[in-house]
Amino acid sequence: MMITRTLQEIQEMTKGSGLAAQYNHLVISGVSTDTRTLCKGNLYVPLKGEKFNGHAFVKDAFAKGAVAALWEKNEPDFPQDVPLIFVDDTLQALQRLASRYRQQLSAKIIGITGSNGKTTTKDMTAAILSTQYKVQKTEGNLNNHIGLPLTLLRLEETTEVAVVEMGMSNFGEIELLSNLAKPDAAIITNIGEAHMQELGSRDGIAKAKLEIVSGLKEDGVFVYNGDEPLLTTRVQKMNLSQKTLTFGSQNSNDYYPLTVSLKANGTTFTVNQAPDVSFFIPILGKHHVYNALAAISVARFLGISWENIKSGLERLQVTKMRMEIIKGKDGLTIINDAYNASPTSMKAALELLGELTGYEKKVAVLGDMLELGEKEIEFHEEIGRMLNENIADYILTYGRLGKAIALAAQPAFPEGRVKAYDSKETLAADLAGLVSGKDVVLLKASRGMKLEEVIKYVTD
Repeated sequence: MMITRTLQEIQEMTKGSGLAAQYNHLVISGVSTDTRTLCKGNLYVPLKGEKFNGHAFVKDAFAKGAVAALWEKNEPDFPQDVPLIFVDDTLQALQRLASRYRQQLSAKIIGITGSNGKTTTKDMTAAILSTQYKVQKTEGNLNNHIGLPLTLLRLEETTEVAVVEMGMSNFGEIELLSNLAKPDAAIITNIGEAHMQELGSRDGIAKAKLEIVSGLKEDGVFVYNGDEPLLTTRVQKMNLSQKTLTFGSQNSNDYYPLTVSLKANGTTFTVNQAPDVSFFIPILGKHHVYNALAAISVARFLGISWENIKSGLERLQVTKMRMEIIKGKDGLTIINDAYNASPTSMKAALELLGELTGYEKKVAVLGDMLELGEKEIEFHEEIGRMLNENIADYILTYGRLGKAIALAAQPAFPEGRVKAYDSKETLAADLAGLVSGKDVVLLKASRGMKLEEVIKYVTD
């Protein structure tokens, strides 16, 4: 379970020095950067940030059962008589350790990035591949320059496939992660508007996401959304030597859906490559079919049978708050998609709400979409303008930017059907008085809005 190495090996893998010889043969099991979650037997890696310095907690780490710790050479007052490995930079040492460990593993690695759908695609890919392989996947949101190394270091030596997310907020970050993980398959789910603030444009986002191929193995496969011109034009110019596969709605893609049908408990679809097989995913929305196609593309590349793809998708368990279906009072249906939001994913969720049938009332509860830069108001107004009575009967918004959605939506609805709130409690109370067991409620906002707190008012 997870990395297990002697301290002598750890020193060599991190290019460290200074370990006292009597500690050479001590063995660490696992790596921690946080003493609050550190387990007995771990190697403690003290990281430094603008407002914290992990070196202050090294003694605490040993008290909690750490076998050894790294220590930056320029940090004074290192503790005596404990196993320390001295390095120039603890973050770089963590990344180097993860990279070396990855090189020693036989596991195939699937790297996934994209503006939306990373986590769902990760869950789908892992569910399918686990029908034939021993699979591990990124836990929580361990997908950045610290999280990805920790994910790699948690891999067991017997794991056959690891499915890892790669997140970013700026140029160069995905390149670093790709070169650490050396993926056998790389997926870009789509290009949205998240991180527009840092990357300037959707084309900038496409350029940054395409860094995922920098560490892709020569005999690997690159899977991307073929409906996105910003990707297709850039990929054509890249002249990649690796195999490429595309997915999307258009029949010019390698994988595209022939039919899509929304059910009360999920989505059924068929695929051009296997027209006689009907697939079911226990998650709502046409946009999730495209995530499934990305997962299927990699699965077929790795030799997974159509039968196992079908059973893997049926057993899918998605990470909470991503199109999660919750039953409320008297049978009320709640679609909790409050984990994150961008204009692309907001539109997709609202289109799904519009396609649902069999409910007396449809209510959209929408909050702010964050990190959209100077055009944030315009993006929210655009969402408001797309809303009408074919999508929802009532629109309730929360937050400063949510108000822009409400103002833009009001002309398309009868008076009183669109309301903007500054108080989550007031919104929740009004929602509880509005809905019954025959209705459906969609919750959608950025993570920082914590919109899921509304749920308890309609489920208790």
